[in-house]
Amino acid sequence: MNWREKLTRVTHQNNSLLCVGLDTDAKKIPPFLIESSATPLFEFNKAIIDATKDLVCAYKLNMAFYEAEGLKGMEALERTVRYIPKNIFVILDGKRNDIGNTAQKYAHALFETLHADAVTINPYLGKDGIAPFLEYKDKCSFILCRTSNPSAHDFQDLTVLTAPLYQVVAKKIREWNTNNNCGAVVGATYPEELKVVRGILGDDIPLLIPGIGKQGGDIEKTIQNGTNTDGEMAIINSSRDIIFAGKSQDFADHSRKKAEALRNDINTHRP
Repeated sequence: MNWREKLTRVTHQNNSLLCVGLDTDAKKIPPFLIESSATPLFEFNKAIIDATKDLVCAYKLNMAFYEAEGLKGMEALERTVRYIPKNIFVILDGKRNDIGNTAQKYAHALFETLHADAVTINPYLGKDGIAPFLEYKDKCSFILCRTSNPSAHDFQDLTVLTAPLYQVVAKKIREWNTNNNCGAVVGATYPEELKVVRGILGDDIPLLIPGIGKQGGDIEKTIQNGTNTDGEMAIINSSRDIIFAGKSQDFADHSRKKAEALRNDINTHRP
């Protein structure tokens, strides 16, 4: 099945728009795993997945946390992707971008070598940095549009002709969506901008929405402004708030409680 079928199916199966971000910081995982396991990053992820796999539509792995640990980190990344149940959407968050054949190699690495269903990419270089990713018609590429960080306004609010840059990017995403495999990254911390972007993109283009939890995004406004008319096509990510909810042997139980509460909170606001 293609990315859209997979995402829609798991959204219905688990009644969930929740994405758990596996931003697995080696310095924050419970100490007993470091002491008892030769593969603590993977064992941590495995426990989180086992505890939450019926509550989520997706897992998002931020690649920096694995790359920082060298070969062992990349091995943990690969093992984690293989361990995630096949029905659940897998996003590799590397925000990759480059020109020409370098972009082709990035796309090959993420989609073919690491077997992601979706990736995050940066549109700064224009269409030729995006096109190699979009050639993978069964995969989804979430293009950075209005990011959740406080300094996003440094560039994204700059007026280009008559519109802020993030709106120009949103229009480009709609234009580039000829293979129906574009998505957009828009932060929950900017709810009004989220509403504008959804209006530009329409119902069919999915939004990856970070910024819930530690960053303080409002859940109700996120659902109202970020989902389509069916209350879908939004992937709402929470990372640290869920995966680091507990520090003892039962850490995964605490993560499950956090994930279930957030999934249910999200659902109370869906149409």
